[in-house]
Amino acid sequence: MTKNSDTTNKITKSESQWREELEAESYRVLREKGTEPAFSGKYWNLKDQGMYHCGACGVPLFSSEAKYDSESGWPSFYGPSSENDITEQADYSHGMIRTEVVCRKCDSHLGHVFPDGPPESGLRYCINSTSLVFQKKE
Repeated sequence: MTKNSDTTNKITKSESQWREELEAESYRVLREKGTEPAFSGKYWNLKDQGMYHCGACGVPLFSSEAKYDSESGWPSFYGPSSENDITEQADYSHGMIRTEVVCRKCDSHLGHVFPDGPPESGLRYCINSTSLVFQKKE
């Protein structure tokens, strides 16, 4: 895990401000808790080294070192770069009980975490590509 980024200064914007700043699909996923179709996102199969940041506020969330191929069709990680940068909350939508993953700094929906991950943690953070912005390691 990397050092905790600055999530103490919570970002609060109106939904109309978010709508103006984000592309329509990003807004749907990040702010309305949507999901992109499997195997459709730009990062699900990306193998480059670097850091994945929140697509709404830019806080670093997941390192490529923790990324693995879960064969689910979404970028999957066995853990966040810092547990201080995400929150997890119960999600009872769609007739299921899941654990939603949310950016702690801006409260944007990232995806879900499941207890079927690799041995490193046993967890699979299944994150929407559109919830992320990738910065390649130089």
